[in-house]
Amino acid sequence: MSITSADELLGMQRVSDAVANTLKQMREFAQPGISTKELDEFGGKILAGYGAKSAPKLTYGFPGWTCISINNEAAHGIPSEEKILANGDLINIDVSAELDGFWADNGGSFVLGEDINNHQPLVDASKDILYKAISKIRGGVKIADIGRLIETEARKHGFTVIRNLAGHGVGRSLHEAPDCILNCYDKYNTQRFKKNSTVAIETFIATTSNMAVEQADGWTLKGNKGGFVAQHEHTILVTDGVPEILTSANKI
Repeated sequence: MSITSADELLGMQRVSDAVANTLKQMREFAQPGISTKELDEFGGKILAGYGAKSAPKLTYGFPGWTCISINNEAAHGIPSEEKILANGDLINIDVSAELDGFWADNGGSFVLGEDINNHQPLVDASKDILYKAISKIRGGVKIADIGRLIETEARKHGFTVIRNLAGHGVGRSLHEAPDCILNCYDKYNTQRFKKNSTVAIETFIATTSNMAVEQADGWTLKGNKGGFVAQHEHTILVTDGVPEILTSANKI
């Protein structure tokens, strides 16, 4: 959305704080031995405490308050009593919500406990690339150029990107224009970031895959060539200078 008043900015700040603090507290709550369902219910209660509504549940009827993907799941993992967290797991939590007519989105991957499976380099690359991409965004910058930057940086780290998952506009709904802020260069995309707009920027950095494939449950995505994927996401306000990270409270 385009921010046109102080009240709109305040609305975006409030919902962004809600999803960011929910993500942070869920990450801190996660521990070996609990199920992803238990972790999701914990997050759902935090959102409710803010008066916020789960965006994936509200918009798509998703079977969970948040998306929790573990190990070889790339995104949209369904919380389940059968999925028990273990030391060394690669976990991704994606939290998005609506509050008083405003919507925000954020996510982050992390290693639970000890990095016994050597996932940390992937997590670090995803996080570092996200911040590098955000630092280059200004009003007037081509969206395709940010995709090129993400893809180039991933290659420098020895990784690939998921080419069919993307960041997007956010604000008055979960997904708005621009609806395709890819992690790769698209020469046909001539759109530019607009000053005072709010967008969700996210990285999908992978060890081997370059596409996400929907599984039989109709939600969960996995890489087309196996391996692992790390994702990090912030909702930001585009300016003439360095963007304002509205979800900075998540501490990723």
